[in-house]
Amino acid sequence: MATLTYIEAISKGLWEEMERDPSVFLLGEDIGKFGGAFKVTKGFIQHFGEDRVIDTVLAETAILGAATGAAVVGMRPVAEMQFADFVTTGFSQLVNNTASIHYRWHVPCPMVVRLPSGAGIHGGPFHSRNPESWFFHQPGFKIVAPSFPYDAKGLIKAAVRDNNPVLYLEHKRLYRHIKGEVPDTDYIVEIGKGVVRREGTDISVITYGSTVHQALEAAEQLTHEGISIEVVDLLSLMPLDVELILNSARKTGKVLIAHEDNITGGIGGEISAIISEQAFEFLDAPIKRLGALDIPTPYSPPLEEFFLPNTKKMFAALKELAAY
Repeated sequence: MATLTYIEAISKGLWEEMERDPSVFLLGEDIGKFGGAFKVTKGFIQHFGEDRVIDTVLAETAILGAATGAAVVGMRPVAEMQFADFVTTGFSQLVNNTASIHYRWHVPCPMVVRLPSGAGIHGGPFHSRNPESWFFHQPGFKIVAPSFPYDAKGLIKAAVRDNNPVLYLEHKRLYRHIKGEVPDTDYIVEIGKGVVRREGTDISVITYGSTVHQALEAAEQLTHEGISIEVVDLLSLMPLDVELILNSARKTGKVLIAHEDNITGGIGGEISAIISEQAFEFLDAPIKRLGALDIPTPYSPPLEEFFLPNTKKMFAALKELAAY
């Protein structure tokens, strides 16, 4: 067992999978000699060589197209988008080709797309996207979003071993802010299963990624006011752990769905619909959502703080639900 940061856990998981399986290789911009924009792959090229750690041209379409082709012929590529925002230039490859290959050809497409996502780093509108809802709508993908180092390592290993294309959302704000105990032994975190981070009886917070930590902070603050908050960390967005979501909603009767992505068209709307359709009779209040404002991510730190969900907003939303 070792105490690792979120980013160290991702790096360790990748390293172990490359040691375990020679068909695993990495490709992306500046991931080799430079070690990646955030240093996730620092030292990889020296150990695994240029054939397995490939510095690519600045062309996301080429990266994703090459990864898809390699996956179809039996390799297990891990493609890094330097920032999740840049996946838009390779959108057609992913949505029109990668996602539908198994449906069209009945062959596996075992590839991972690493997406450094999220705001809170003052990156402005081109380096702060949370792109999950774009791909959530497209059949054929699995989508994961770890919030703690243990899950970051376990999910990257599970993603590499999966025979489907997996989009791996890694939140940049969490990279060096979050630490946790991570086993040295080989393990995976099952894709499609979430966890209850905190047991509660009054309100459920259904969330993932960065907002998990805000929910836990707000829940702790609300204990002093006699309000018991349950925090559900989805971990996997596609497939969703619907049973976990419904069990929590039925248990507490009040639900707040939180994510950093923009509120309109976000995954929270789909989760709300699932609860409304399958657990409506258990609800004691309207389902509430918390997300980013429907504007591009501001560069200015005060404006970015105003734009994003945070612990203070989470606390206020939960207080409102408690009083309903």
